[in-house]
Amino acid sequence: MTLPFDGAISRFYEHDAPKSVRDAIRDRRKKAILDPEYPYAERMEKDDYEETLAALQLNLVRLQADVKATGKRLAVVFEGRDAAGKGGAIERVRENLNPRVARVVALSKPTEREQGEWYFQRYIDHLPTAGEIVLFDRSWYNRGVVEHVFGFCTHEQREKFFQQVTEFEHMLVNDGIVLVKLWLNVGRAEQLRRFLKRERDPLKQWKLSWIDVEGLKRWDAYSDAIRETLNRSHSSHAPWTVIRADDKKRARLASIKTILQNIEFEGKSEHLAAPDPKIIKGPDTWSNARDV
Repeated sequence: MTLPFDGAISRFYEHDAPKSVRDAIRDRRKKAILDPEYPYAERMEKDDYEETLAALQLNLVRLQADVKATGKRLAVVFEGRDAAGKGGAIERVRENLNPRVARVVALSKPTEREQGEWYFQRYIDHLPTAGEIVLFDRSWYNRGVVEHVFGFCTHEQREKFFQQVTEFEHMLVNDGIVLVKLWLNVGRAEQLRRFLKRERDPLKQWKLSWIDVEGLKRWDAYSDAIRETLNRSHSSHAPWTVIRADDKKRARLASIKTILQNIEFEGKSEHLAAPDPKIIKGPDTWSNARDV
């Protein structure tokens, strides 16, 4: 079987990955979590997950009805390391929702014209109108992390981003948009394991990009950029919720619960459980220096 990028991910695993990462992947038991600091030793049981997910998705349907009826505007930003599970979390959020009410925005590389515009300009057209939910699969935070790590922006451009992002988000919130910001974080061994799985799956190889391959070599640079971005863009009106996503099931549930927790709507379950505090962190307590 031909592997994408000539098997670059497998080569990284075999020759360049830290020994602790290789050992964690090689010795992994079925259902085991690779990161020893993750608060659970094994992945969530499927039956428990599906039961909880069904109840949460019912609340999402009620939220959608309320948003449409009242004209609320909800924007959810999904950010995180590559292979952290952003797409899977978004899929579970919108699985039972009307695409005319809840839509996903996943912007590609800026065009030449967009590169000459105000940085936030191309995102403005995609913000929710009255009665709409917008789920951003990556967002304006590309400038804080990916663009910086790969040299796609200058230091001055990134500094200007940090100077403006808090005010930009304050304007959105002040105008009535409910803004929820989620950062999904995954350990180094688990990220590489997921990349290896994608590399060998013809149905998922399309998810891999040159950025993913090169990013494996820049773990520490990513960690520094993420830490700085979270700290400099966390605010009282637009706080970050950091979700430890080594277990996809728990991360998906935590993502949905965080969204539901941040907005009031008719029909909301009175005893809706709060997100699992064991896997929820704020920027001030988040550690991204682990290798596994």
